[in-house]
Amino acid sequence: MSEARLEVAVERWPIAGGFTISRGTKTEAVVVVASVTQGGVTGQGECVPYARYGETVEGVAELMRAQSAWLAAGGRRADLAAAMPAGAARNALDAALWALEARRAGRPVWAQAGLPEPQPTVTAYTLSLGDPGTMAAAAARAAERPLLKVKLGGDGDEERIRAVRAAAPGATLIVDANEAWSEANLDRHLAACAQAGVALIEQPLPAAADAVLEGFASPVPLCADESFHGRETLDTVARRYAYVNVKLDKTGGLTEAIEVANAARERGLGLMVGCMLGTSLAMAPAFLLAPWARFVDLDGPLLLARDRVPGFAFDGSLMQPAPAGLWG
Repeated sequence: MSEARLEVAVERWPIAGGFTISRGTKTEAVVVVASVTQGGVTGQGECVPYARYGETVEGVAELMRAQSAWLAAGGRRADLAAAMPAGAARNALDAALWALEARRAGRPVWAQAGLPEPQPTVTAYTLSLGDPGTMAAAAARAAERPLLKVKLGGDGDEERIRAVRAAAPGATLIVDANEAWSEANLDRHLAACAQAGVALIEQPLPAAADAVLEGFASPVPLCADESFHGRETLDTVARRYAYVNVKLDKTGGLTEAIEVANAARERGLGLMVGCMLGTSLAMAPAFLLAPWARFVDLDGPLLLARDRVPGFAFDGSLMQPAPAGLWG
């Protein structure tokens, strides 16, 4: 068999109107793409480096390039976890190797992995953090979408969630505080969310300060994001949260995400499948976990000014399975 050849590229994709969370505003999604070619067949994978976890675009790209010799020497996807740490770089390589295997075998990744066949799925649509009036206007424009994810940021969140609910009375709401709340304001923020009929709250407290959630009776189910990474964190997370947000850039790819999702379900945790802000290529591996998830948040392509071609097709918030030319 011929040697595998790796190419790594950094790409920039403009965001439609900007995207704001509690940690700041972005105007473009900067992604790193791995392309692995062997025997004339190429598989690709995309990742989004995330500064919250100490990642930089340059560092992730270099970490990926450092695996060139390992791949050329016959490195396999099944051994990738032993070759490099979990994170964005491993995710892109894992996805590229899944796609390469699937194309060489003539079988889609979901079949290779023993996962359910993908079906059309409703994704959340994210409302960026802003003042209550701005968020209400955004919610009104998206009010026909069945599932809205509301970014919150601390002071003023009670007013924000009330404004969003009034503007989108029929939508299911999930909230993402991105670690912006504190023990001092937790109760009143939870009460406002409960009154607004919020179905789920992601990461209300900083990961380093969430021990207070052990034994805490929240009026709204809580979901771990920044507090949750891999299997080694699940026992602690299960004492503090009802759900976990599985993101492939954290688990280091679909291979590990499947194991993590199974381990979470064994502990009685519900699943949310989430993403960083990237193109359809980044969403495609995560979409395969959607049948196991109560909440799916893979709206990255909807938030971009443009997406890859071919990319996911959306009927409003209904996400169709990935086209064959996209991935795997």
